[in-house]
Amino acid sequence: MNEAPDAERHGVVDARAGAPRSGGAGRVPLWDTARFVAIVFVVAGHAIQRLISDLDSALAVYLVIYSFHIPLLVLVSGHFAKDRLRGRELRRIVTDLVVPYLIFETVWTVIRLLVEGDATLDYTTASWTLWFLLALIVWRLVLPVLSVLRYPLLVAVIVSVGSGYTAELGGALALARTFALLPFFVLGWELRRRRVGERWQRAVDRTVRAVRAVAVGILVALVAVVLALLPTWRAFDLRAYLLADESYPVLGQPQWWAGLVRLAVLAVGALAALAVLALLPRRRIGVTALGGATLYVYLLHTFLLYPLRESGVLRDNATPLLLVALLVLALPVSLALASGPVRRVFRPVIEPRIPWLLARD
Repeated sequence: MNEAPDAERHGVVDARAGAPRSGGAGRVPLWDTARFVAIVFVVAGHAIQRLISDLDSALAVYLVIYSFHIPLLVLVSGHFAKDRLRGRELRRIVTDLVVPYLIFETVWTVIRLLVEGDATLDYTTASWTLWFLLALIVWRLVLPVLSVLRYPLLVAVIVSVGSGYTAELGGALALARTFALLPFFVLGWELRRRRVGERWQRAVDRTVRAVRAVAVGILVALVAVVLALLPTWRAFDLRAYLLADESYPVLGQPQWWAGLVRLAVLAVGALAALAVLALLPRRRIGVTALGGATLYVYLLHTFLLYPLRESGVLRDNATPLLLVALLVLALPVSLALASGPVRRVFRPVIEPRIPWLLARD
């Protein structure tokens, strides 16, 4: 069975909206490749998280990954989002986001009940990675409003920085992260609106080499700063700012300048994500076709990591060798979960067909 049509229903987590089918006219392979690259880094970041308290090398890698992989994830999702919501797009919010969220939140509640002996079914508090589905729902609903503003990206940045001062925002409906990361989603939409991908695809080799040289410089500088100030980042708990799931007061920074830290994180995240995009091949490569299957990787990889994370196996064996092994394994795990057989097995819960729930178009 040809898997491509169904796979194209999703982006990094939800790219079906606004995305032509693979191979369609004007399709830019870069964005499909970026989807898969982003999800591999998601798997890698989650895999090594339990090592960062004991290994400085793990913390350094973690901070570098988290400085760009969430921005890249959100940016690519924004690139495929539509700024006009009609019946079809609204249906996809239900079928691609709301229903999978309800299914997997229920599953994780049952798992916690069986493993930990105590769990409460609470759909307002997302389990682990499911926050991203809630955020996508809000971003896609808000984008049509932002699109009619003269400076949507500036407004998104103001909302992001300003929301951090509100202590009431937290884990409920993932609103803290949703507002904090909104600029990356709008940036992705702006790149599409301005056809940056198409222009980059047509750029001459001399321009490409120059841009990629700058991109390498940005990423090298990022790694150097992380390594040089690693004790400072650990003491400051920079990880919490990168996760953006709590307000400044909750993070212990009620001062007025806390918003400047978020602003700096947004700037670094955008630069790093764009640098990674610039370094990706402009032509189709082996993983480009898997870009539409990243929802499967996103939702399923946590079930593989959960036993290792919760049993203490990772933390009890925190060594540089384990760190390297986990980073290397992120790619084959992602390839396996994006494969055709896995998608066929899990399609009923990840891409459910629910015509009985939807009104006719």
